[in-house]
Amino acid sequence: MVSLTLAIALMGGLGSAFAYGQSSGTLGESKTPVQGAVQTPNAPLSPEARGDIFMARRMYREAIDAFGEASQKDPVVVNKTGIAYHQLLQLDKAKKFYERALKLKPTYAEAQNNLGTVYYAQKSYRRAISSYKKALRFAPQSSSIHMNLGTAYFARKNYKEATLNYQTALELDPNVFEHRGSYGVMLEERTVEERAKFHYYVAKLYAKNSRTELALQYLRKALEEGFKDKKKLESDPEFQAMRELPEFKQLLASEPRVL
Repeated sequence: MVSLTLAIALMGGLGSAFAYGQSSGTLGESKTPVQGAVQTPNAPLSPEARGDIFMARRMYREAIDAFGEASQKDPVVVNKTGIAYHQLLQLDKAKKFYERALKLKPTYAEAQNNLGTVYYAQKSYRRAISSYKKALRFAPQSSSIHMNLGTAYFARKNYKEATLNYQTALELDPNVFEHRGSYGVMLEERTVEERAKFHYYVAKLYAKNSRTELALQYLRKALEEGFKDKKKLESDPEFQAMRELPEFKQLLASEPRVL
C-alpha cells in the first residue's frame, strides 16, 4: 500500500492511524463507526450514520457522498470526509478537509493528527512532527498521537525522540504496539534494515518495562529482519535482566534466517 501510512498508530475505529471522531459532533477518542451511529428504532439513518456504515465496509466513495449530505459545519463530519479521501489515496483532498475541520474547530486534536498523517505520507516529516505536536496540545494523554510523533521522529532517524514518545505511548496504553494494524502497513514502505531497527527499539522498550516475553518476541523479529549487531544485545542496559534467560542466550547463539 503506497505511502498511505494508515498505521502510524491505531487511533480510530477504522483500524488506522486516523482519528475518526464520534457521531453527533462529539470529539475525543473515537468509537467504531457503527457504534457511533446510534439511531432510534425504525428511524431513518442520518447521512452521517450511513457514511459511518460505508466507512466500516470500506466503501469510501459512497461514504463521501453520504457525508456530503450532512452538515458541513460539523467538524466531525468534515474530518470523516477527509479520512475517506485519505483511504482513496487522494491526499490533497484529504488535507483540504482536515484543514477545513480545523477552521471549524481549531482545537480539534483528531483532525490535527490526521493532517499530520498526510504530511507523513508525503514524507514531509518535519511538518508531520509539527502537526502531531499541535495535536498533543489539545490531547496530551493520547497514546496514539504520541505513537505518531515517535514514528515521525523515527523516519527522521531521531531515535532518541522516537523512543521517548514511544515510551510515553506505552505508559498511556500498555498494548499500543500490539493493536492490530498499528505498524504492519507503515513498515511495508520501509527497508528491511529500518524494519529490523524499529523492532529492536520496540524490544528495548519492552525490556525496560519488564515485559520479557514481548521483548524476546520483538528481538526475534529484529534478527529475522536482518538486525546484525548482536554486540548491542550484550551491551544495551535494557537487556541486562534478560541475559541469563535461556531464550535470550538462544537468540544470541542463533543465526535466524533473514526474511
